[in-house]
Amino acid sequence: MDPHSLESLPNIGKVIAGNLRSIGIQTKEEFLARDPYEVFHELTQKVDPTLCRCALASIIGAYEGIVWHKITKHAAKEYDEQYPKHRWKNRC
Repeated sequence: MDPHSLESLPNIGKVIAGNLRSIGIQTKEEFLARDPYEVFHELTQKVDPTLCRCALASIIGAYEGIVWHKITKHAAKEYDEQYPKHRWKNRC
């Protein structure tokens, strides 16, 4: 696997990598240069408004190097504080 690919990050598979590419993030380095909460927010605005808390945790975990299921509640709480107008369509 290419060490610069999005898929080289923890929690990032084909689907999330495709979503990231659709908002202009092509490499691991481009992803890590962005705020992961802003990245997730952009994804909900431009790609899929139904992304769930688990998808958020995957993005945050990829940034922090943590398995997504260990940070789902923390990541969702932080996101809710940063984006209080967001309403979750799906709660995983």
